[in-house]
Amino acid sequence: MAVVLCISSYYKGYDFMQASKALGNEVYLVTSESLRDAHWPWESLDDVFYMHEVQPYKWNMMHLIEGIAHFMRSKTVDIVVALDDFDVEKAAEVREVFRIPGMGQTTHRYFRDKLAMRQMAEDNKIQVPAFTAVFNDEAVRQFTKEVSGPWVLKPRSEASATGIKKIYTEQELWQQLQNLGTERYKYLIEQFKPGYVYHVDSLIHNGKVIFAVASRYVLPPMTVVQEGGVFMSQTLSNRDRTTRALLRMNKDLIKKFGLVNGTTHSEFIQCKETGEFYFLETASRVGGAFLADMVEVASGINLWKEWAAIENAVFHNTDYQLPEHENNFAGLLVSLSKVETPDLSYVTDDEFAKQVFKDYHVGMIFLADKKEKIDKMLEKHSVEVREKFLSIIPPKEYPTS
Repeated sequence: MAVVLCISSYYKGYDFMQASKALGNEVYLVTSESLRDAHWPWESLDDVFYMHEVQPYKWNMMHLIEGIAHFMRSKTVDIVVALDDFDVEKAAEVREVFRIPGMGQTTHRYFRDKLAMRQMAEDNKIQVPAFTAVFNDEAVRQFTKEVSGPWVLKPRSEASATGIKKIYTEQELWQQLQNLGTERYKYLIEQFKPGYVYHVDSLIHNGKVIFAVASRYVLPPMTVVQEGGVFMSQTLSNRDRTTRALLRMNKDLIKKFGLVNGTTHSEFIQCKETGEFYFLETASRVGGAFLADMVEVASGINLWKEWAAIENAVFHNTDYQLPEHENNFAGLLVSLSKVETPDLSYVTDDEFAKQVFKDYHVGMIFLADKKEKIDKMLEKHSVEVREKFLSIIPPKEYPTS
């Protein structure tokens, strides 16, 4: 039996905790005080500990370390798992302090810090858009001189497309850097590459990608975050040439970045002008925005449950066997909703496989044997969602000094 400590400043990972408990482990959760009333899998948790948020998703790390130190007087923690992107660095520090196996603080940066992951990719001959840190004024001037705009100013450690701003002129760039003040070092500047954005969701065991599904965002996440609208993604055919290229790039990425066991969500862009693929970012977690649900509908593989099984097998030094799975087409549609619980009883299409539930969100997943059917479903229902439910909130603003 292993003692599994899950760290999550966001409500997610229900299936991971439930599966880990079903495997015979003791499961403990550290989460934010604001999530005390969330629908956690209480029957699968041996205890829950709450942290005060000093900022959204951020805790006082010394308090966390001291709390775990007290807990470990009576329990030996065997596995530490970060259930959300914001918790990867928390978990890495806990592992380092208490010498618990798993991803440490050096490796975690390649799956959390967008500057570190770009440098790592470039060092390993994985193609990335031109970029630079913004620590030094002269380096920024040289970059804008050599790399034509537009550019994107990106937070190094935010999740998804949050906080990204498109920049068109040098004057605008310097104004934004000035606005960042002392927070400037937390950002990078990158050449904007218009194109199709893809994601690959993987399971890794003993350093090898044992399962991966390639998908394409209908609209780039940055467009949805900045302009509002309906978030959509759809899985690709395993026989597609694009899929094969993405899976090769993803496999090389995981190997070079040094992740040994777990799950990843990686994003790539195919440049419209040249057709070349570029690495955008990766994370050592299950993809958010219900992408894991889409993968499960298409394949039958629940990424959360299999991640728990992999962690369990590694701890007990036993074999892990990926379940049999399918390769169907699935499509996901999610949007903010102006009503708390949208009624989707009007959706009667044969391809409608699942409604996803979250307060003030509307979401549905479709399943079909042909890509064209998914295309049709996403087009049809995205129009209906805009008319019936769509709500838009302003994107996150940049800090000012």
